[in-house]
Amino acid sequence: MIPELNSPSVWIRDRARVQQIIQSMRCTGPSTLQVISDFDMTLTRFAYNGKRCPTCHNILDNSKLISEECKIKLADLLNTYYPIETDVTQPMEEKLPLMVEWWMKAHELLIEQKIHKDHLAIVVRESDARLRDGYKLFFDHLQDKGVPLLIFSAGIGDVLEEVIRQAGVFHPNVKVISNYMDFDETGTLRAFKGELIHVYNKREGALLNTEHFQELRTRPNVVLLGDSLGDLTMADGVHDMENILKIGFLNDKVEENKEPYLTAYDIVLEKDETLDVPNAILLYITGQQ
Repeated sequence: MIPELNSPSVWIRDRARVQQIIQSMRCTGPSTLQVISDFDMTLTRFAYNGKRCPTCHNILDNSKLISEECKIKLADLLNTYYPIETDVTQPMEEKLPLMVEWWMKAHELLIEQKIHKDHLAIVVRESDARLRDGYKLFFDHLQDKGVPLLIFSAGIGDVLEEVIRQAGVFHPNVKVISNYMDFDETGTLRAFKGELIHVYNKREGALLNTEHFQELRTRPNVVLLGDSLGDLTMADGVHDMENILKIGFLNDKVEENKEPYLTAYDIVLEKDETLDVPNAILLYITGQQ
């Protein structure tokens, strides 16, 4: 049906179920479909030429807008909290307060740097941020077929938007739910807006944005893309869902994460830096192949 699903880097626990979901989505076509995706390390690459690619936060953290002293503090936070975030053995309820603590501390440090809005485009351009191979087909095809794409990110919305804008794929069908900067009248960062979104509270973020999901009530079929177990709740605001196909990118710690990912996601992509599999599925669902 879809040759890309036979790649050795593709793991599927229940192939018959996956085929049934995809076939059901194809039968009703693109007018009933919506795509919900994480951003960092899902739509962007995890690594390139053996080197880790930056997340939205990393783009800022590593830039000339941040003092050396602040960079050291941000690196300390990463070294402290990232192992907790990626530890599949630690209960979610233990992780939650620690993730909030990490994000709040990081945001406070960024606010102290008095970042200017006009400099964001420059630091994104100078960064090593890369969307996954096949990104243009992914974004353009969804736009052409009128399929809404909701990007749900615990990163920094202003930076995220700049990445896809500079890639030339920030189409009208794209909506972003993320942490946005609040600038004063001089264009200087003074705070972050609204509710904090971190890796493990995307369900709350989804429910807070019920107006967005209300608009899409006629689209009960969801393709969800993520790279962490926290991404699985991004579709919790969708009403009257008929089918959901969960595709997970397993970028790191493959052996210890394989079993939890296979349990949680319908399709798991091991160290795959492309969007080839999601693209093939979306082309099939929309009748392009």
